[in-house]
Amino acid sequence: MNKEINCPSCASKNIIKKGLRKNKLQEIQRYRCKNCSKIFADKGIKNKTYPAKIILNAVSYYNLGCTQQQASKLISQRYKVKVPQRTISEWVNEYKDICTFARLRKQAIKAQKPEKMIFSQKLQHNQVYNFMLHQAKLELVSKELAPQKFALLKYYFEKIPTQEFPHHIFQPKPGNPELNELARSSQIKFETLDFIKKEKQNQANQLAKLALNLAATNKQRHEAIQNFFLINDSTTIAAEIPVYLTNDDIKYFQTRGFRLNLENYQTPVTGHIDILQIRNGIIHILDYKPEADKINPIEQLTIYALALASRTKLALRDFKAAWFDESNYFEFFPLHAVYEKKLFNFIISSHFKD
Repeated sequence: MNKEINCPSCASKNIIKKGLRKNKLQEIQRYRCKNCSKIFADKGIKNKTYPAKIILNAVSYYNLGCTQQQASKLISQRYKVKVPQRTISEWVNEYKDICTFARLRKQAIKAQKPEKMIFSQKLQHNQVYNFMLHQAKLELVSKELAPQKFALLKYYFEKIPTQEFPHHIFQPKPGNPELNELARSSQIKFETLDFIKKEKQNQANQLAKLALNLAATNKQRHEAIQNFFLINDSTTIAAEIPVYLTNDDIKYFQTRGFRLNLENYQTPVTGHIDILQIRNGIIHILDYKPEADKINPIEQLTIYALALASRTKLALRDFKAAWFDESNYFEFFPLHAVYEKKLFNFIISSHFKD
C-alpha cells in the first residue's frame, strides 16, 4: 500500500483490500475494516470525476511551463482521456494554495523554457540517484539568502554533474564491499545534545498527501514526492543532492567545540538529501519518512547538514532539518544537536574576563 489508509468509521488502520470498483475513467480500490467490518473505497482525491493522477499531472504540466492547452494534449497522449482546457484551469486554481509555484510561474517561464526548467542527471552512486535542480526557481529564490551564501550553494550544485565532483567515493570500495555500508549517513549513530524538536503540520504534509496519489508502489513514493515538490512547491530547489563528510571535516568541527563522536566510522560518510528548500533566509533539508512519527532520524539529518555546510563553506546555523510524511512534520536546528550554546557562552565570557 503506497499511503496510509484509515477506516472512515472507526479510524482503525487494521484494514484489508476488498476488490476493485470500476467507473468510466478509473478503478477504485475497496477496503474492509477488520475492526468494525465497514467496507469503503479509497477515491484518492474526493469528489472528482477524473483520477487523481490525471488531475495532479495536469497541474504539474502547467507548472512546468506548458499552457493549459498543451497540458490537455499531454494528458490525452498519456492517458487517452480528453480533458477540456477549462477543467484544467479549474484544477490549477483549486490547488494553487498548495502548489504555490503558481505564483512564480510567470517569472519562471521568462527565465527558462519549459524543457530547461528542471535539470536532472542520473548519478551512479552504488545505486542510481536522480539529482534534480530547478534552474528557474533557484534564481527566483536567490534573494532569500545573502548573495555570498547563495553563490556558494549554487557553485556546489553546479559542480555535482561534473567530473570535478568525487563521484567515486559513493561507490563500494574494491575488496571491501561492507565498507561503503558503514559510511552511509543513514547508518550513523552518535549521541546528540538535548535540543528542541518542533512538531507541526505545514505545506509539506499537504504536498506529500497529493504526491502519494502518483506512486503506484511503495518503491515509487520517494520519487513521486521529490518530483511533485520540485515542480509544484515554490521553495523546493533541488532533490537527491549528494553530500559527503570527511575525516578532516569532522576534526574541524571538533576543534571548534562541536560534539561529534564519529571515531568508530569510516569516512567519508555519504548520503543523498531528499529535498532542499530555501525559505525565510534558511536552507531547509527535508527527508521523507513513511510513518514519520515512529522514527527519529536526528543523526542522519545532522550528518546531512554538517556535510552540506562543509561542502558549501556555509555555517551550520544556516541550516534547518526536518523529516515528514503526509501527516507529520518534525523539524530542528542541526546546530543545536551538536553544539552547546551554554558552553559557547562560557568560553566567550571567560576569554573577556582574562
